[in-house]
Parts: sequence; structure tokens; C-alpha cells
Amino acid sequence: MPNAVPLPSLFIPHGGGPCFFMPDPGGTWTGMAAFLRGLPSRFATLPKAILMVCGHWETDGLAFTGAAKPSLIYDYYGFPPQTYAIRYDAPGDPDLARRAAGLLAQSGLAATVDDARGLDHGVFVPLKVAFPDAAIPVVEMSVDARLDPALHLAAGKALAPLRNQGVAIVASGMSFHNMRGYNDPNFTAPSQAFDAWLSETAALDGPARARRLTQWESAPGARLSHPAAEHLLPLMVAAGASENPGRKIYSEQILKTAIAGFEFD
Repeated sequence: MPNAVPLPSLFIPHGGGPCFFMPDPGGTWTGMAAFLRGLPSRFATLPKAILMVCGHWETDGLAFTGAAKPSLIYDYYGFPPQTYAIRYDAPGDPDLARRAAGLLAQSGLAATVDDARGLDHGVFVPLKVAFPDAAIPVVEMSVDARLDPALHLAAGKALAPLRNQGVAIVASGMSFHNMRGYNDPNFTAPSQAFDAWLSETAALDGPARARRLTQWESAPGARLSHPAAEHLLPLMVAAGASENPGRKIYSEQILKTAIAGFEFD
């Protein structure tokens, strides 16, 4: 049965590597972890499945994981040994992967299903915080390597019917992602300027929001916040999946940069 009210689509920060599962004496990640733990409360009914788009997987055309029991990809480097033993044994959902690919194909967007690929840390790390029992099936979606914002907005629009079928569209990225800029006070003001623009843009209705997001590179602080767009493009999918104004649901300064999360009803 379809949901009476579509599930919201979300853009969430996924932090730095396995940061939530390491000692954090300075409390750098405490607030973000608390936000992630609160994600279940954002849904009136728990999702039947989670479709999670992540910038850590770039493909030629868009792709979805199709394994029934997806493996984990520990795509972070130089962290303590125990972080490579983290488990998140959520089931996959091959049927959802094929339905999602079909929706994109109907909209003229190239899409494939990869039955071999596992879930990378931009997916399993935040989900382990938010849904630690790993009971909800998960499908990961890639970003297209051309990094075209209009394409990802169109993908979100094509996938929007899934929201009425109990599927949560969750975009995993970072609203500021410049590895040179973290902990550098010279990047605080540019990150705040881009955060203000992004917050204003998210609050517009669908068509106006899409027009601005396609021109994100002209925003204040944009290229200092994102030298490459792969960690921002998941937001385009979440935003494209709704015509309604969005809202900021998480805001914090981390490592001297402004970090945000958004929800679209």
C-alpha cells in the first residue's frame, strides 16, 4: 500500500571516515552523531527501505547496488585497526535497485544495477549510528562522474515516486568538503557564506531551488567549499525528489567550517 504521506528526502553529513567509532576527546563529532541518532524520528513511519546516494561512488551514468547481502567497502585510510572490523550487515534490496534503475530509464537517464558492489563508508558509517540494528534494507546509489547538477536533480525527480512506497531517499555527503580547508580559519568565512546561500536555496520551492542549484558554482564561497562536487551532488538528488520548500535540520561549525543537513517534504 502507498504511504498516505510521502517520506521526506534528506541530505545528511557523514563525517570523516569512521569518526563516530573512535575516541573523540574534543567532542568534534558529538553533535553530528546526536543528529544522526535522531534520524529515525524524522519519519512518521520507519522506512521499508533506504535508498542512499553517496559521493564516494562515481560511475559513468548512475548505478545502484543490487546485492541481496551487500559487503562493506572500508574506503578510508590510516585509521585504527578496529575501524576496519566495523560491521553493518543490513540486507540489500535487489528489487528496489531494479525499480529505481527503471524509473531513471523512463526519464531518459542511463542507469545500471551492480550486483557485486558493496556499501562504502559514506553509507554504512552514518547508518550504523542512525539505525544500529541494521534491519532496514539498503541500496546505495552512485553519482554520475560528469558531476552535472541538472542530471542529479532530474534523477531525484524521477525517483520521487519511491517516497510514496515507503522508501527513504537519503543523500550522504558534506555541505563543505575541502580537505585543505578543515581546521583552517581562512576557510571559516567562505564556508559560512556558502552555508547561508545553500540554506536560502534549500528553502525555495522545487523549480526555483533547481534553477539556483544548477548554478551552485556561482554562489559565494562555492569553489572554496567544494573544489569538486561529488560530496554536494547527493543533495541535488534529495532536493530533486521534492517540489516543496526544504529546511535546514542540522547546523554546526566543525573543524572551523560550517556544516549543514537538510530535509525536503
